[in-house]
Formats: sequence, structure tokens, C-alpha cells
Amino acid sequence: MNTTAEPAEFVEALASAETATFRPELRVFETAAPEGLAPFQRAWAADVEPSAATDDHEYGTGRLVFLCDPHAPEAWSSVYRMVVFAQAPIDQDMGSDQFLPDVAWSWLMDALDTREAQYRRPSGTTTTVLSTGFGDLASEGSGAQVEVRASWSPTSAQLAPHLEAWSEFVCMLAGFPPTPEGVSTLPPNRPSA
Repeated sequence: MNTTAEPAEFVEALASAETATFRPELRVFETAAPEGLAPFQRAWAADVEPSAATDDHEYGTGRLVFLCDPHAPEAWSSVYRMVVFAQAPIDQDMGSDQFLPDVAWSWLMDALDTREAQYRRPSGTTTTVLSTGFGDLASEGSGAQVEVRASWSPTSAQLAPHLEAWSEFVCMLAGFPPTPEGVSTLPPNRPSA
């Protein structure tokens, strides 16, 4: 645990984060941040839960880590950095689509831009995983999922737009349409049970 007093930049950013509004399909909760990434950090995890009704479908999950280093590392070009991981099961045909990685990345950039989050230096990877069960796992059949790992540097302490963009992105990756009008997405395709 960091015993150093929290700097004003960190305190101001967390105050902004408290005002973020998340999509209703998303259950968001604070979680432990990985140690050693920055002097000050906070982390959130989220599960897509579209209704109170329980079903056997997995929709998606995400994690966001907020990093703050008052010394503004050169690689960040800011005192702040956001690190995101999101994944969702997808239809196997969609998993074979060569354009899916580009589309998934554009959803993240669109979510940031739509929420007017101020940022620089975005980077990341998009991975599609196709799997087939064999032996004792043969009953699981075939499946696919998309994973996105990304990071960017907020240019101000206004974190709420970044958290709201993350919320939007995790839901879009899970197949839910975007909340703002005028933004297109692929139709939700849930894997067959």
C-alpha cells in the first residue's frame, strides 16, 4: 500500500470518476489495482448483466485501471494513463471475420470521442480466439471470443468521460447497441448454447 500523500492530480481525478454514469447493463465495482504500475492507481471491474433474470449466457466483462504519476512519464505524455481489458463471447462466424479487430478498436475510439474524453497516445491490441473442445471438453463444442487490451493518456483530471466511454465500449463489445444515436454497430450475436 502506498503511504505517500495522494497528490492533488489524483484526488481531483477520482472526484471526477465518482460522477461517472455507467450503462444499466453493466455492474461496475472497484477492485484491486495491480501493484507497481504507477505511484497512485485505482481499478474497476465490470460484468455485463442485461437483466436481473438469470440465464446461462456470458455477455462480457471488462477491467479498467487508472494510473497517476505526477512526474508524467514520457511514454504517457501526461500524468495519467488508463489501461483497459475487455472480452466478450461472440458467434463463431463473427470470430472468423477478418474485419472484427478493426471494428472492435473503432468502437473504443468512437466511445471515447462520443463522450468527448480528452486523450492522447492510444495503443492496444484486439484478439479473436476460436476454440473447440475435445475429450472431456467435447461437450462444450466450439466457441469464439474477442478480447481488447488498450491504453491511453487522459489529458486532464476529468475522468468521468473516460469511465463512461469504457462502460459504453464493454457493452458494445458484448453485442449491445451504442446509447448515442448515429453510431452503428454489429447486431448482437450470442453464441449458441
